[in-house]
Amino acid sequence: MDPKGLDTEKSASRLYVGNLDFRISESDVIKMFSPYGKIVAEDFLLHTRGPKRGEPRGYAFVQYTTKEEAQLAKEKMNGKLVRGRPVAVHLASDKCFLDSGNSERALKDKKLAGGSGSKSAQTDRAAKISAIKNKLKSLENEGSSTKRPKT
Repeated sequence: MDPKGLDTEKSASRLYVGNLDFRISESDVIKMFSPYGKIVAEDFLLHTRGPKRGEPRGYAFVQYTTKEEAQLAKEKMNGKLVRGRPVAVHLASDKCFLDSGNSERALKDKKLAGGSGSKSAQTDRAAKISAIKNKLKSLENEGSSTKRPKT
């Protein structure tokens, strides 16, 4: 067992499936991925709060019995157009998909996949806050230097 309590064989056979069309259902995901091996678990994520409660979030996780089945499904399905959208398929344990596109959403996905990432997320958030503060300061300074004194 690894430190997170997940068996390494299980984490190697778990896939992240992203960029799903919101009309795709849980059964659609199972139908798309079952030709590549025996699916032992599938997590289809739905919004749990807010106005979109109960609606799909656009991604899921699929667990196969072996890492070979997961690798085959990844190779066959990654980038495949499903309802006009290229499906993103990665091993849930891979960190490479965190570099693509929206890093904030990718960090959330990583946490759901079992990754820690909390320290780096806090550091990233602190850096963003600092950058915003610096930008505000520069705008304030720029605004005060261009203002004319009242006469």
